[in-house]
Amino acid sequence: MAVLSELDFGATLARHGIRALSRRAPTTIQVNVGKLCNQACHHCHVDAGPRRTERMTRETAARVIAVLAASPRVATLDITGGAPELNPNFAMLVEQARALGRKVIVRCNLTVTLEPGMEWLVDFYRRSTVELVCSLPCYTADNTDRQRGAGVFDKSIVALRQLNAAGFGRGKLRLDLVYNPVGASLPPPQAELEEQYRDALARNFGIVFDRLLTITNMPIARFANQLSAAGNHSAYMGLLVNHFNPATVDALMCRDLVSVGWTGRLYDCDFNQMLEIPLGGAASTIWDIDDVGHLAGASIATGSHCFGCTAGAGSSCGGAIA
Repeated sequence: MAVLSELDFGATLARHGIRALSRRAPTTIQVNVGKLCNQACHHCHVDAGPRRTERMTRETAARVIAVLAASPRVATLDITGGAPELNPNFAMLVEQARALGRKVIVRCNLTVTLEPGMEWLVDFYRRSTVELVCSLPCYTADNTDRQRGAGVFDKSIVALRQLNAAGFGRGKLRLDLVYNPVGASLPPPQAELEEQYRDALARNFGIVFDRLLTITNMPIARFANQLSAAGNHSAYMGLLVNHFNPATVDALMCRDLVSVGWTGRLYDCDFNQMLEIPLGGAASTIWDIDDVGHLAGASIATGSHCFGCTAGAGSSCGGAIA
């Protein structure tokens, strides 16, 4: 069990001879367009759900595109939510970012493609040549439904078959899947689990994909409340602290990414955004800066939740780090 003094992330870095985190020139702008989602997953660090009303306005979305255009070193717009597709400005963000020649990643929960009125999505993904990062917590129905709700696994399989039929996961259009543990544990080795996913999904459902990304559940928002209710919060934090891996630090996503909240505020990462921890640098909103490259060298705000990204093989929006 971790004691309070052990939860100082900055002090842990110092004990390992690692300097306080600072940002390199950002290559990714990650934008959270709001908290509305057709699911309400137990692990969700955004606390998203069907009743949430927070959403990015057209004016803010247009400013995101303006900043992207003025930031030549940014190669990727990474769009997340909630279910980002439920924001009315989603298609505009994708189309204009692609028109600028930038890669677009869409973080999709799969079942949103089956919602009434969303029948256009799969073809839109295909025409826009987006890269999809799709949540599928397990290759079995029991574990997936336990985390995401009854019937979600079956709907996810339907959605994945539609994506495969549209060409995703078959060599031209990228389809990555995301695993996160059902409970208070670290993910297993990513490469080994990927082979299990690949075999089970192909054998049982004829589904193919490009990569599996393993992500550690972050001890914030809904998952933190779940841990506290079960009396497991201290034990989980101890697990993360005791598995701190200094080899993960150089490749942490906050080193090369700027996070934009649905209001236009800037953050060091999506997790800091949910905790409302301001950007470590001087700029506070996307109206305060044009080229996010000017944030290079700025300090990165950290906290005890950062142990979630540095435990074991590490965790990021791109999966395991080390």
